[in-house]
Amino acid sequence: MKSIQLSMGIAAFSMSMLVATAIPSALADQNSSPVPLIFDTDLGNDCDDALAMGVIHALQSRGECELLAVTITKDHELAAPFADVINTFYGRGDIPIGVCRSGVTNQAGKFNVLAKQSDRYPHDLKSGKDAPDAVTVLRKALASQDDGSVVIAQVGFSTNLANLLASEPDDISPLSGKDLVAKKVRLLSVMAGAFTQIRNGKGELHDHKEYNVVKDIPAAQAVCKDWPTAIVWSGYEIGKNLPYPHQSILQDYQYVDHHPLAEAYTVYNPPPHNRPTWDLTSVLHAVRPDRGYFDLSPPGRVSIADDGLTTFEPSADGRDRYLVIHDHQKGRTIEALVQLSSQPPK
Repeated sequence: MKSIQLSMGIAAFSMSMLVATAIPSALADQNSSPVPLIFDTDLGNDCDDALAMGVIHALQSRGECELLAVTITKDHELAAPFADVINTFYGRGDIPIGVCRSGVTNQAGKFNVLAKQSDRYPHDLKSGKDAPDAVTVLRKALASQDDGSVVIAQVGFSTNLANLLASEPDDISPLSGKDLVAKKVRLLSVMAGAFTQIRNGKGELHDHKEYNVVKDIPAAQAVCKDWPTAIVWSGYEIGKNLPYPHQSILQDYQYVDHHPLAEAYTVYNPPPHNRPTWDLTSVLHAVRPDRGYFDLSPPGRVSIADDGLTTFEPSADGRDRYLVIHDHQKGRTIEALVQLSSQPPK
């Protein structure tokens, strides 16, 4: 039996070496440097934000990204503490967290109350009232990085990024917010909008006005209009087509007695329930854009109507593209999201 296992191990190692040598050198060089990543989230409104943070921490443990900051667009004092819970659980409790004071979704949410259980989940930030303004955190994070290097994953409302664009030069940077973004950001990977029609409960197709857009339409319109770098949109239909298997919540997080991601999922909507992976998809594309998990639309331009409806107009020189998922990609993409979100801390 040992000789069979040894032979299998040698074969697996040989295959991995063959694959490694087949990777183009340019791609290998690109992957050698962690992606500087900012995560902008409405943590507490749905459990996919929490799972997305697990994906980020797994990718950072693998050397694929560095989480520079977390900024919150849910205006409740427990949202930032629960972000600190997750960061601390993964051994990164010193990551800066910024908050907005917009009044948008100012309820606690179902699972952010877990942040009150300090004996179960040790963390330092007890209230968002003690956290700095998101724009300050964003400007500091951007100013500290190389030009054209930063990727932002926005998976909540556009509040913070709209405020960033409107910010004035200060002692952090002599640049306006828009100029700072243009200089430092490489890509905005945003979970927002819908780019196919969705079937309602009666099976009828209809246009979908997506939650992250409609909760702060003026901010979404401002970012859509003025953002100066490339944007890739993950529409409602993407996460809806990639349901997270609840069996993973029941089985893959049992390496600790209390896991903040599994408990957030369970408190939000207990298994058996396969929750769509909306926010996870934007994070996955932000860090691993070339792995074949998704295809991209042709370039074009997204616009947002006053009622929150998103539309896409193809254009050869357009700034925007949106994710496309085909049946043959779904299984592999779900597996990647499960393996990353459930990966134990390093």
